[in-house]
Amino acid sequence: MDWSDHGIVLAARHHGETGLVVTLLTEQHGRHAGFVPGGVSRRARPTWQIGNVVEVNWRAKSAEQLGNYSGELRDAHAAKAMDNATELAGLSAACAIVDEALPEREPHPAMYAGFHAFLSVLGHEGWPAIYVRLELGLLQELGFGLDLEKCAATGVTEDLAFVSPKTGRAVSRTAAEPYAGKLLPLPAFLSTGGLPEGPDDLRQGLDLTGYFLERHVFWPHNKPLPPARSRLIESLQR
Repeated sequence: MDWSDHGIVLAARHHGETGLVVTLLTEQHGRHAGFVPGGVSRRARPTWQIGNVVEVNWRAKSAEQLGNYSGELRDAHAAKAMDNATELAGLSAACAIVDEALPEREPHPAMYAGFHAFLSVLGHEGWPAIYVRLELGLLQELGFGLDLEKCAATGVTEDLAFVSPKTGRAVSRTAAEPYAGKLLPLPAFLSTGGLPEGPDDLRQGLDLTGYFLERHVFWPHNKPLPPARSRLIESLQR
């Protein structure tokens, strides 16, 4: 059996002397791994760098097998990010978090579209904010979406400043006064749109999505957040 699809390279690991096991986020087949014979060669290796978009064919004798990939490069995002350490850290973090969080071979076309949107803005002003929104989309896709549009206590849609760590719902500044110390800060760019006002706003956004990713996605499987995500935060703080 075989299929063709578009995919974003999430990971590429050596297998044997000359091969790679490549994991892609595909448009129609979800997170899917396959073996690339000769993938470490000078000619093939640039195609299978993380973040690259490839047109791929997968072939196996049965659906249960790892199968083989063959493919052609469509967008070389890895090469574009190579000259900027922070952008490369962002690309690595996005690939790692999606690779480790999404179940295998389960279609998530909305996640593919969101990742593609992130890749399209990488290198432009505001890409870190889109990275945070990518993590919000990942939570949504996995059934743990946050409700950041109105206050859980009053229903108002203005001055939303906190999020309940239990429910993932926004709380207005006024409604949060009695117990603000128990809530998570909600940076304005996640409730009203736009870009973070500064590094503190961006860090609050990363802390917010990181909290719920840890709680709902990684801790239940006894896994920490990927180290690549911590490296991104460190790079953004420099």
